[in-house]
Amino acid sequence: MEHHTQDQQFTDKKALVPFLKRMFGYCMNYKKWFYGFMFWIGIVAIVDAVYPLILLVMIDDYMIPQITAFRQGKTVDYQGLWVYVAIFMVVGIIQAVGVLFFVRQAGRIREYIIYDLREAMFRKLQKLSFAFYDRSASGWLLSRLTSDVDRVAEVISWGLIDCLWGITMVIFCIGAMFIYSWKLAIIVLLSIPVMLVASIKIRMLVLAYSRKARKINSELTASYNEHINGVMVNKSTAQESRVGGIFRNMTGNMRHVSFKAAYHTALYVPVVVMIGSLAGACVVFFGGKMSIAVPAAITVGVLTAAFDYANRIFWPIIDISMFYARAQGSLSAGERIFSLIDEGNFIQEKEGISDFGHINGQLEFRDVSFYYEKENPVLEHFNLTIKAGQSVALVGATGEGKSTIANLVCRFYEPTKGQLLIDGIDYQDRTLHSLRDQLGVVLQTPHLFTGTIRENIAYGNHKATDNEIITALRQAGGEEFIEQLDELVGEEGKQLSLGQKQLISFARAVLADPRIFIMDEATSSIDTLTEARIQKGIERVLEGRTSIVIAHRLSTIRNCDRILVIEKGKVTEDGSHTELMRERGKYFELYTRQLRDEAVLA
Repeated sequence: MEHHTQDQQFTDKKALVPFLKRMFGYCMNYKKWFYGFMFWIGIVAIVDAVYPLILLVMIDDYMIPQITAFRQGKTVDYQGLWVYVAIFMVVGIIQAVGVLFFVRQAGRIREYIIYDLREAMFRKLQKLSFAFYDRSASGWLLSRLTSDVDRVAEVISWGLIDCLWGITMVIFCIGAMFIYSWKLAIIVLLSIPVMLVASIKIRMLVLAYSRKARKINSELTASYNEHINGVMVNKSTAQESRVGGIFRNMTGNMRHVSFKAAYHTALYVPVVVMIGSLAGACVVFFGGKMSIAVPAAITVGVLTAAFDYANRIFWPIIDISMFYARAQGSLSAGERIFSLIDEGNFIQEKEGISDFGHINGQLEFRDVSFYYEKENPVLEHFNLTIKAGQSVALVGATGEGKSTIANLVCRFYEPTKGQLLIDGIDYQDRTLHSLRDQLGVVLQTPHLFTGTIRENIAYGNHKATDNEIITALRQAGGEEFIEQLDELVGEEGKQLSLGQKQLISFARAVLADPRIFIMDEATSSIDTLTEARIQKGIERVLEGRTSIVIAHRLSTIRNCDRILVIEKGKVTEDGSHTELMRERGKYFELYTRQLRDEAVLA
């Protein structure tokens, strides 16, 4: 089977400017550090460019006169040499201090930008509705918070160092050369566009082949994993040779594009150095003729400085091209980050709305319609009223709309049409927090956070006392944990069984003292003994609270006030357990079949 992995690629060159502009916006949150960073980068670049000028002055003002004096039989003055030694040392110290401060500022800006981006994405993820998570894989989201953030922060910190240093260095070098010899400056200046274009072209080829290599590597990893896990199928169907050939073709493609990326990477520096060497050779040739002409057009010191500048110009050009390629390579990561930060929320709170007061718990679905996809409506013109304090069970086959009804009550989703009223008030006219603060939800797959049992039970109520926690455990049927409150549950509760995790999550919901209690298949994945313990707790907890219970095991809902059979988003049966059994309809069929299956298993 072929693998089709689609990595989003952004090839529009116009997209680079908005990306960099937005990233600089994050830098501007730390103006003091950013301006300090630019200052010290400028100092270091200028100091780097000053070295040839010091050499120029030393040759023309000290060495040449001393050599002339020596030829005339005069004594050479070595004391003057120490002046230039001191100058070089002072300049070196300034350079070292500048490097220290700009690296410090760059590192600080990088870490704070990473902090800002991750904090913005995490806050957005906490606010986004379930509709977003329905279409987003967890691995996709994790990569935004980790590798993507690192890549864009790298561009705006160390990449910016290379770019600013390179631009400052080029400007100062060319400026100094124009002051001392405009003819030699033009020779070097003409080589810069050639080096820059060649650098960027080669860098973009490396980037293109690297992207292809990453894509093929994703397919290669997926294929390897699939066929290792499916090795029994391959052997039993005699497909070893065929899948081996497919894998060989994929690795061959990987080898080809990886070699191309390595080849152009190896080609990059030699090409730039060759172009720079040609410029340096031209400087030596024309500058040499100018220096030995009679009268001399330039001094030996100017020729030496010009040649030094021609050589120094390589690395700034390389750094500028690296910044461009690095920015292009990080563009897709930046697009993914900002698309998450800018993601619109399916659930929008109205401005100026007030909180819910104390909720009594009357629920009314008034002509509600809802769909996940427009072409597949889940609820259409759905009407249902649940009185305050009433316990209602929803039963029916998978995909009929039971969980959707519960999710709408929790406002994980909102009706696409119609209204959902709580105590006669459209819940869209009240704040989300004030609703969910009075909800208790227990799901089929419980989630525990790393920490102790006590911390997990008190997760929704950090001010809860130990007595309140113990009371909640007793109500949930989890007395066994009373003496183990300080024990660690491990990552995602891996130290506990599924039944134990469910008991703790049930106690967590109970501790919040919710006015509306929702259980979505909460007992379907646990053993019968644990279910019986939870069932006793359910009966105590549901008393006096409005509750919606979705249950796979129908024996757990016999005592609910009402049982609703949901079929294709409609209520087809409504009544107590006794009434529905007497009607001998769909509920009777489901209940008796389940009893029969349990008897067979027993």
